[in-house]
Amino acid sequence: MATSAAATGGFYRAVWRWHFYAGLLVLPFLIWLAITGALYLYKPELERLIYPQLVAVEPEAAPLPLGTLLERVRHETGGAVIEVDRPAGAAESWRMLVTTSEGTQQTAWVDPYRGTVLGLTRKGGALQTVRDLHSLILTGPVGNALIEAVGGWAILLVVTGVYLWWPRGGSPALRVRGTPGGRLFWRDLHAAVGVVAGTVVLFLAVTGMPWTGTWGNALRGTIASQGLGRPEPPQASAMPGHGGHAGHDVAEALPWSLQEASMPHGSHGDIGVDRAAALAARHGMTAPWVLSLPAAPGEPYLFSKTIRRAEDGRALYLDAGSGRVLQDARFAGFGAGAKVVEWGIATHKGEEYGEPNRLLMLFGCVAVVLLSLTGAAMWWKRRAPGTLAAPPRHPDRRAARALLLMMAAAGVLFPLTGLTMLVALGIEGFLRMARTEPLQL
Repeated sequence: MATSAAATGGFYRAVWRWHFYAGLLVLPFLIWLAITGALYLYKPELERLIYPQLVAVEPEAAPLPLGTLLERVRHETGGAVIEVDRPAGAAESWRMLVTTSEGTQQTAWVDPYRGTVLGLTRKGGALQTVRDLHSLILTGPVGNALIEAVGGWAILLVVTGVYLWWPRGGSPALRVRGTPGGRLFWRDLHAAVGVVAGTVVLFLAVTGMPWTGTWGNALRGTIASQGLGRPEPPQASAMPGHGGHAGHDVAEALPWSLQEASMPHGSHGDIGVDRAAALAARHGMTAPWVLSLPAAPGEPYLFSKTIRRAEDGRALYLDAGSGRVLQDARFAGFGAGAKVVEWGIATHKGEEYGEPNRLLMLFGCVAVVLLSLTGAAMWWKRRAPGTLAAPPRHPDRRAARALLLMMAAAGVLFPLTGLTMLVALGIEGFLRMARTEPLQL
């Protein structure tokens, strides 16, 4: 009985140490993700607040023909329009992605009724910057890899946090003791927030992983290989030198399941953007949508339904030379795996179930900030000046090794998180050697 109790205590202590180090490692990044994610949840409202003169227009009977709008934007900006974003609201401006003669990209905010460019911003405007900051894509592959590692750690923090909180010996599940500002107060508050919001935080972490580079691409490949993903295009990479959507601006407008899909190709020639828009409308493509214009001979007109709910996901490819439908990929045609991921992404963005969904995701973001701040306060109250104040080891090394095996399995499931585990172990080992202490797992 004593041995069992010691093993239990040892395992608890080992979990506590991993939870402590993981939290200390990723705390700033979790706050970063929570704040930028919360801001992006309110993209439409913030855009109207930041760009009131660019977003709002006075509606008239009907917009000008799309071809006329494109020509006027080309004339006013001197650049080439590569993408058109038509919103659902009649009183909203249209956004057109323009490539300038210098090769940079800007968003032109266009009054569709008068054909005037209301203003130019960097690609996507301020909220695109928030989105890029959320994924750290601004820093390239390294930043995105860092966010992927943090996402895996966030999942482990929730799981280990629940284990540490789990009531033992008849203690109440929720309580906040001690005086405000004391360590006991911060510890109980940290646990209470985690228990109340843990499911939402875990959901945000898991559903954010498909956007990552290594893990997300592996998931997409696995789903596709099992026949649970996107519908295959009728002509995969039919034109030499033209692959899928990866690396193209069009990819951002597509459902997740189609972003790496091979692009169907058709005949040469051009029916014109007005006829393409009319054909898309005839095939039931209603606003809001994003139109990606052909970038090379043989590439199609691609109309992507702007997703509000996962079920809205649709990509309509029209042959630029003849107008025939090359592919009409809809959510109903996705495999079960792709449907689950698309649902998770739409819910993660607060769009699947309307305002209650958005408020729940906002609650999750606020909870992440509170968990990070209370965790930091709890650690600060516990530490002595000049010390890390890591939880002490338990003499039962078997429990620590058992947990290490579990963490190794998690590291295999989330490879970049596993890599940071090795880094953390290496740093701790180096510090112990520097203090001339023997390294213990």
